Parts: sequence; C-alpha cells; structure tokens
Amino acid sequence: MGISIWQLLIVLGIVILLFGTKKLRNLGGDLGSAVKSFKGAIKEGAEDTTMKKEIEQDDGNVIDAEVESKDKDKA
Repeated sequence: MGISIWQLLIVLGIVILLFGTKKLRNLGGDLGSAVKSFKGAIKEGAEDTTMKKEIEQDDGNVIDAEVESKDKDKA
C-alpha cells in the first residue's frame, strides 16, 4: 500500500508543531534561492560551452600589419 493523504497531513502537522512555521518558511526560502542559483549556474555553463564552440569555428584569417610610428601629439 502507498502513503495516503491523511498520513501525509499528520506528518506535516507534526513537523509544523516541532519546528514552527517561521523556521519552515525560512527553510523554504533558502531552498528556493538555492534552486534559483543552481539553475543560473547551469544556464551560465551552457553559455560557456556555446562560446567555446563559436571560438573553435573561427576560420583563422590573420591580418599581418606593422606600425612604423605613432604620434601622440595628434588630437
């Protein structure tokens, strides 16, 4: 047999009595911010791999030039 809704409600009631609603609210907020930062890190990692692929696909054209002199007085 599985766990019924009444058993879950009884367990939830006991947890609320033991920890209180304020502590459970703080725990929920901490869990939510952790999930949000985890999703952000995954998204950032996916963007990094996309940038690496773009760099690898560069055609490799090189422009060769020399600078004879540079005047600082030109304004």
